Amino acid sequence: MKRTTRRAVVSLLALSLVAAACGDDGEETTSTDAPAATDAPDATDAPGDDGDTGAAECGEPTEVKLQLQWVTQAQFAGYYAAVDQGFYEAQCLDVTILEGAVDITPQDVLATGGADFAIAWVPKALASREQGADIVNIAQVYQRSGTLQVSFKDKDITSPEDFAGKTIGNWGFGNEFEVFAAMTKAGLDPATDVTNVQQQFDMVALLAGDIDAAEAMTYNEYAQVLEAIDPDTGELYTPDDFNVISYEDYGVGMLQDAIWADGTRLDDPAYNDTAVKFVAASLQGWAYCRDNVQACADIVLTQSPILGASHQLWQMNEVNKLIWPAANGVGYIDQAAWDRTVEIASGAKNLDGATVLTAAVDEGAYTNDVVESAHALLETLGVEITGADYAPTEVTLNEGGN
Repeated sequence: MKRTTRRAVVSLLALSLVAAACGDDGEETTSTDAPAATDAPDATDAPGDDGDTGAAECGEPTEVKLQLQWVTQAQFAGYYAAVDQGFYEAQCLDVTILEGAVDITPQDVLATGGADFAIAWVPKALASREQGADIVNIAQVYQRSGTLQVSFKDKDITSPEDFAGKTIGNWGFGNEFEVFAAMTKAGLDPATDVTNVQQQFDMVALLAGDIDAAEAMTYNEYAQVLEAIDPDTGELYTPDDFNVISYEDYGVGMLQDAIWADGTRLDDPAYNDTAVKFVAASLQGWAYCRDNVQACADIVLTQSPILGASHQLWQMNEVNKLIWPAANGVGYIDQAAWDRTVEIASGAKNLDGATVLTAAVDEGAYTNDVVESAHALLETLGVEITGADYAPTEVTLNEGGN
């Protein structure tokens, strides 16, 4: 779903200018306390894979606001790494990262001019677009869904079909779409066959026995139960204590964290150019986190020490699994995955019997023009964008995630 030929030409022109300015001036910053971008690079280091910024002189940096959909954590490590490692600065961008919260809808902040770009799950953003928000997906960072439903083994919940007659937790605020999609696929009516309750953004209700199964993300809430002490043993719970349903494996996983742009501004050459540079630097940040897991966890911890060190390292490792490998290049929006997300969101029923999406999604809802131009820029910097050789690391969780 391309935007317009004219936009593609604009992107290519912008790319040629950026590549000409930045392509031959790569400087190395390989850790959070690495030399400044003005220091001479190590000639033995390959550009891009370990922090080559492609720095170039610029005049007044373009100010950019990025709205996250939740608080500072490794879910967004690539963006914090892009700041820390100077990747945004190298593209002449001055990026401010805005934290999210329960009462913040990032795509709406974007649509109303409170941010230049936003991170949001695709079905939530498409629901806002259906309601009139002119927002466009310009980079699909997460290639897979990380949503789970977690229960204790003695509840005998091994598939969504087993939700019948059980008390099932979800977070609401649009995070429940996959939970209801699983019920719909299982032939269950969410309003009558299941007791649905809104849980807090933690696993307290599950651990207390107040609900039979809790919604969780692979990179966050699932770790919380593995960081908790089993009162019967005095030891940490283990994966053997739980049944875990992956909505990705069950076939109702929908596309999640993506970079959204203001559709009303994408025809503006200046904003389009900024979008290309912003996406390129952001994806460079994610490539850095792929190759420097501990360093990125530390970057996030420096920004916010609320979550513990082992928890953030777990989260960074699990987030990488959702991004890499990326066969078409990180951020590329796969047509089949997009169509599947739209189909599920158009068919899953909520408690009122309504679907997430009620109308056909128009062709302007996403474009690969920006990310393809960003890929071309990253290739001039030597950044590996597919993660073909990616392998996760092993992480040991400590009590409380410390």
